[in-house]
Amino acid sequence: MRRYKNIIGLSILLLVLSFSTFTTSCTGDLDVSPIDSTLNTTSDALAIESDYKAFLAKCYAALAVSSSSGPSGTADISGIDGGFGQYIRALFYLNEMTTDEAVIGWNDGTIRNLHGLSWTSSDVYVGAAYYRTLYEVSLCNEFIRQAKKSGITSDNMAYYIAEARALRALAYYHALDMFGNIPFSTEDDDVSSTLPEQISRANLYAWLVAEIQDFIGDLKPARENDYGRMDQGAANMILAKLYLNANVYADLDKYSECATVCKTIAESYSLVDNYSYLFLADNNETCQDEIIFPVEQDGIYTQSYGCTNFIIFAATGGSMPAKTLMGISSGWGGLRTTPEFVDLFDTINDTRALFYTEGQEKEIADLGTFTDGYAVTKFRNIRSDGTNGSSYGFVDTDFPLFRLADVYLMLAECAKRGATTATTTEGLYYLNKVRTRANLEALSSYTLQNVLNERGRELYWEGHRRSDLIRFGKFTPSDYVWAWKGNLEAGTGVADKFNLFPIPDDDINANSNLVQNTGY
Repeated sequence: MRRYKNIIGLSILLLVLSFSTFTTSCTGDLDVSPIDSTLNTTSDALAIESDYKAFLAKCYAALAVSSSSGPSGTADISGIDGGFGQYIRALFYLNEMTTDEAVIGWNDGTIRNLHGLSWTSSDVYVGAAYYRTLYEVSLCNEFIRQAKKSGITSDNMAYYIAEARALRALAYYHALDMFGNIPFSTEDDDVSSTLPEQISRANLYAWLVAEIQDFIGDLKPARENDYGRMDQGAANMILAKLYLNANVYADLDKYSECATVCKTIAESYSLVDNYSYLFLADNNETCQDEIIFPVEQDGIYTQSYGCTNFIIFAATGGSMPAKTLMGISSGWGGLRTTPEFVDLFDTINDTRALFYTEGQEKEIADLGTFTDGYAVTKFRNIRSDGTNGSSYGFVDTDFPLFRLADVYLMLAECAKRGATTATTTEGLYYLNKVRTRANLEALSSYTLQNVLNERGRELYWEGHRRSDLIRFGKFTPSDYVWAWKGNLEAGTGVADKFNLFPIPDDDINANSNLVQNTGY
């Protein structure tokens, strides 16, 4: 049995007993209100420091589960299925299934429009990601608002507030990346009486950079907080991601700043020896040296139909032995990868080429046929000693939202893009550290295309591919296509409007302050 999870595992039962599930209405007004009117987060329910720890646990749990009352309980956000509306599952849909890294065989609603890059402003999967990220913002806003009003002064309360600000920054970063110009609110706004104003992508980028710089000193140093909680390492990762994509977000060159932050992060972490251990059921025990911020899962105590539970179950089908290979009862027969992505790998030598090919065709003639396209065995509910996770029905595998190998590859990219704070010699060194762990030979020199390809091989299915392809100018154009891009088997280019997702129609209609993204 794996060890009990810390802030989520230790507090989730108290949380369910103490607080309601919150909901953000589909008007997107960022107002936080309990479903159960007898339960609330006002000062009469938040009297002592431990109450705030339980509330903070909800802010963390909202990344990991769909509901505080179990995988089949009432979802946190109304009008959206609790499964595909879970935070990490929603990120996966929009940031992996829209790329060369993942296809899905299901035909539920508009789900195939994601890989086809043909979604509209009424797409329910787009709406799920939008409302889920803003729900996380609303939870954190309410926590910060109440904590500041409480009058409780202690070191722990200061840490709790800084952690909530970091979680809010994470959600705003994801919303910025996917939706650009969004409704904006902080703990200082009265969202009960006025609709939020829309903030431009560039202004939200600037606010986030200033916000992180303001609170980062109030967080515990990297690796000095409990595993799974925000610390300076995790906050610096959000900042580095903002700097890395500043050209996309705000037409700014911030590669030097990104390299500086990455070097700071790298001082506190190290690569684990075995790549596959990062995605197994005991990665919380074996991989803390590399994982900077995980979204925790536990087959007994943290159950959902999203996060890694979705990834592992949906990636299992065909002739795959579900129990012995993947550590689950049976698969859902959905996720595979494209032949173009497989071709990025030296499948003989690269230890990251975790594909299941028996009975699988490399080419995808039919999206609905699971055996069309190689299956992926990267994430599994098996422990590093070969034993199964704590349950066949729900997985123990944590989702590594941020980890050190990404930092090394960001350093290599920034150096190649002309950062003044990192040389190409340093960039080559960090790039080769990632390659040699994967059993590939070291390069004597490198290009930006080498970096993009290495990011694909190293970070696939971890939620980075879409923003990487956009930053490299490869997402919408016809000069790089993959199977069923643009809804054609051979792939085709699409309109540049698909570099951003639309604001859902429901929110546009409900809030006159919002203007739709160009092209929708």
